[in-house]
Amino acid sequence: QVQLVEPGGGLVQAGGSLRLSCAASGRTFSSYAMGWFRQAPGKEREFVAGISWDGTSTAYADSVKGRFTISRDNSKNTFYLQMNSLKSEDTAVYYCAIDRKRQRIGVSLVWYEYSNWGQGTQVTVSS
Repeated sequence: QVQLVEPGGGLVQAGGSLRLSCAASGRTFSSYAMGWFRQAPGKEREFVAGISWDGTSTAYADSVKGRFTISRDNSKNTFYLQMNSLKSEDTAVYYCAIDRKRQRIGVSLVWYEYSNWGQGTQVTVSS
């Protein structure tokens, strides 16, 4: 059974940093793109960042570009989201997810292209 575990959330002051991680178990995901999404109260789930299966391509939401960095370590079946210069509007539940398509070219920005999801981790940025 595929499982994604996401430690790393928490409370941080505006301007601070957090690193989220997502560890996958159940099978190897080195041939699949990975993504991070988030959902704030009363809002729809939105794409945050994604990385291609081979790590050569990344994509970011405009709201986080230049502040967040996505990376992956296939040897550990884990990927990460480094979040710097956090703002109060970054407060949300963050979800990691695995692309449903093997070796997709590039990164999909839409949630329905992802088939396995983590349980979510709360990130709260205080102003």
